[in-house]
Amino acid sequence: MPLPRSAEPDPAGGGHGTGHGAGPGTGHETGYDAAFDGMPSVRSRMVAGAIRMGMRPFVHRVPGHARGIRTARSTVDAASLLLRPNQRVKVRQVIDPRVESGRRRRSVRGEWIVTRDAEDGGNAENAGSGGSAASAGPRGAVLYLHGGGYVFCSPRTHRSITARLALDTGLPVFAPRYRLAPEHCFPAPLEDALDAYRWLLDRGVPAAGIVIAGDSAGGHLAASLTAEICRTGLPRPAGTVLFSPWVDLTCELSIQAQRRARDPYISARSARRVARLVVGPAGFDDPRLALLACPWTDTPPFLIQVGGAEVLRPEAEELARALNDAGADCELQVWKGQMHVFQILNRVLPEADAAMRETSRFIRSAVAADPAGTEAA
Repeated sequence: MPLPRSAEPDPAGGGHGTGHGAGPGTGHETGYDAAFDGMPSVRSRMVAGAIRMGMRPFVHRVPGHARGIRTARSTVDAASLLLRPNQRVKVRQVIDPRVESGRRRRSVRGEWIVTRDAEDGGNAENAGSGGSAASAGPRGAVLYLHGGGYVFCSPRTHRSITARLALDTGLPVFAPRYRLAPEHCFPAPLEDALDAYRWLLDRGVPAAGIVIAGDSAGGHLAASLTAEICRTGLPRPAGTVLFSPWVDLTCELSIQAQRRARDPYISARSARRVARLVVGPAGFDDPRLALLACPWTDTPPFLIQVGGAEVLRPEAEELARALNDAGADCELQVWKGQMHVFQILNRVLPEADAAMRETSRFIRSAVAADPAGTEAA
């Protein structure tokens, strides 16, 4: 894997570049390097402008109290019902009480997404219904943790990403329905994500075939889960993918970048209001929140994609630097002029389409590498 790479400061990318990481790396033969540094497409600029005018005023006024969050969440959930499903994949609901464990545990819930022509579709259905698939589990899977500030969204809202991952990689994708704040403060989402990872292992998916991925708050959760797996001695996954990760929930870096960034979507000050609900009365003292202070020893390869125009770009660059300094294998891609989690528009934006192809390239490479020291479940 290449060392972390970061685009140079550019006006179209928000006019701020920290210079973190190794700078332009040795490159890789994918054909998409021009997309990192090229000017945003006309379609991308039009979408960003529409979002800046239509959504940003509301995002800046995200409520910092539980009642307002619940109302906004209901609106998002209702809107997700209007999203057109991808006819090339099957989505199966997972509700597994895990009664075979012999202990009282939380049920694992979520969506299992496979391509319609997947050879392991039968196994996915068996696993999704709670039956044992250990004897013939999939050769790998993507564990996808949706974003939404730890307070919004669900696996349904992110099907454009999970369906694309299943189609591009040929792997099933499991998107757990983890608990949300303010009803369930951190570390409840991390506990659910850890349960989902163990669920995949219990169903016969080898750790060497699992890639953990997530966007925004789900990116924070994916990184925190990876660190927790390594800390507790569970079999290490093959890799981790982060889209526009919300690295620092205190928002110190993003608040500093707010004045310079041209982010059409995310407000750092609104994010900080939401973060207080996420951590609850315990505050920010839980070390599992602090990704930049994590030792990052014996971690799998990372791919981090971030938009050049988004306010969270400095956070992604700092995380890439922390991983690199710890000796981890990290590839940072700064996509010039792109907004927060632009990958969700992969059926609309050419840059998002290219970014998803980059992601599938990374996932296929990570799974094929079968890192030394990773144990199969």
